Amino acid sequence: MKTVFSPRHRGHANQLELVAGDIVPGFELTSRAEYIAARVAAVELGAIIEPAEHDLTTAARVHLRDYLDFLPTIWDRWTAEGRTGTALPFTWPTRGLRGDVLPEFIDGLLGYYSFDAGCGIVEGSWDAIKSSHDVALTAAGLVQSGERAAFALCRPPGHHAGAGFMGGYCYINNAAVAAQWLRDNGAKRVSILDVDYHHGNGTQEIFYARDDVQVINLHADPMQEYPYFLGHADEHGIGGGEGFNLNYPMRFGTDWTSWSQSMDDACGRLLSYAPDVVVVSLGVDTFEKDPISKFKLRTEDFPKIGARIARLGLPTLFVMEGGYAVAEIGVNAVSVLTGFEDL
Repeated sequence: MKTVFSPRHRGHANQLELVAGDIVPGFELTSRAEYIAARVAAVELGAIIEPAEHDLTTAARVHLRDYLDFLPTIWDRWTAEGRTGTALPFTWPTRGLRGDVLPEFIDGLLGYYSFDAGCGIVEGSWDAIKSSHDVALTAAGLVQSGERAAFALCRPPGHHAGAGFMGGYCYINNAAVAAQWLRDNGAKRVSILDVDYHHGNGTQEIFYARDDVQVINLHADPMQEYPYFLGHADEHGIGGGEGFNLNYPMRFGTDWTSWSQSMDDACGRLLSYAPDVVVVSLGVDTFEKDPISKFKLRTEDFPKIGARIARLGLPTLFVMEGGYAVAEIGVNAVSVLTGFEDL
């Protein structure tokens, strides 16, 4: 299995975020990707290649154009006000406010185009965001050209980014862009299987009214866990997308026995949909030692995830999402891939 990885992700470094009332160093560290890349090399999973450059044409089919135009300008707008450090929002257009009016000033724009304060921007952020997008599309091209599977080692991650907003460390929805590109290049149906601990709210929002991309999420119950306001079991899609969005919310403390039951059901529903290709939003923050998560999967469980996905018998693109137990992230993430390859 080839891995696509860009060293440009390192530009998004030392960003801050708001957590539990404090401004703290971001949990989404450069070392996350570095540990995974090192593990890919150590187990000799396959070649590690850099991405080809891609324009934002496909991204503009899943994201709003004004949002994509805003992202590259954030740092310059921020520093034009004499500011340094990390660009973060502090005002959002919530209930009772005018969410239909686009502000002119950077503070208002940051709030308009985000849903939390987890997406800090520093000088090198946009280049890293763009490289992550390129990683996903390059890996999608490998699968489209006939590879059984490919691994898009994306950083920053993407599944919390919606059509017109960033959040949860995510700016461009890499999995959604890849799925759209695969649709545009011959796949009649694509399934996105999101196994991250946190619900992929952005991916759900993007495809919620569509029947050509099935979205399946296995995640922590939003009654207890971020992103709180999406991911309930009764969210099935709307209009033409009715029935093509599936959520499996699970309570704090979920272990492999319960999680794998949801996974088996999800895989059955995926096969019934009969996609041409599967895009896996690969988060390993279901791990029992993850610092911001509350599931109980163990290191020995991650190869089983890969093996279960392999049994689908479909071309598969793995797109890296979350996982914040940095010391173990390489072993856990790559164990999913070796579990897939070994079947």
